[in-house]
Amino acid sequence: MEQGEIYHVYQGRRVFKVEDYKRESDLILARFLTRTAKYLFLVGVLVLLIFFAPSIWYYLKGGIPNNISELLARTAKEAETAPITVKPAYQPKLDATLPQESRLKIVSAKIDTQINEATLDNYEEALRKGVWRVSDFGTPADRSKPVILAAHRYGYLAWSIPYRLKNSFYNLPKLKTGDTVEIIWRQRKYIYEVYREEDGETITDYSADLILYTCESLNSPVRIFRYARLLEI
Repeated sequence: MEQGEIYHVYQGRRVFKVEDYKRESDLILARFLTRTAKYLFLVGVLVLLIFFAPSIWYYLKGGIPNNISELLARTAKEAETAPITVKPAYQPKLDATLPQESRLKIVSAKIDTQINEATLDNYEEALRKGVWRVSDFGTPADRSKPVILAAHRYGYLAWSIPYRLKNSFYNLPKLKTGDTVEIIWRQRKYIYEVYREEDGETITDYSADLILYTCESLNSPVRIFRYARLLEI
């Protein structure tokens, strides 16, 4: 056949041009890609709403979660009168391969973050980074009082989703009785086991070696608490 001559496919009496098949397949592919793009866009919007809507809502309300920070700090202030107890002097072995910075890791809640230090007057400075160790309370090495760690549930608008998941207590409700919590403190690894889950407004058990808490929601005074014991392993 000469160049430019049109090819035909014969089926019965109808004639189908090869160009028609190509045009039809291109149209089907275009429709599929359009629908897929719309679906992925909707999924993306939904994911963003799940993670950012609480912070956006609170920002529009004028809070920028300072009031939430105040709720977290209030719990810490109420805990200042906790009795001092004497506990065994168990210490895990020093491991020079561990980081020198203090870190918190909770596998079941997908938390892996630095523990930030700040006085009660400057708690917001620590909360803006993630997890705050409440000052004037215990450390993993000094167990005269429990270690108390607090963090925002939803964090800040400036936080990316990956940062939010690792550095906030968004997933703290997933931490269940029997789960373990790992703290690296001065190159020693302390392992705790959760023995109690509680929702309320104040800490109710100061016999714990470790207390974790965050706010339940943006418009509620209720906090989510987890109490844990140090494992001597």
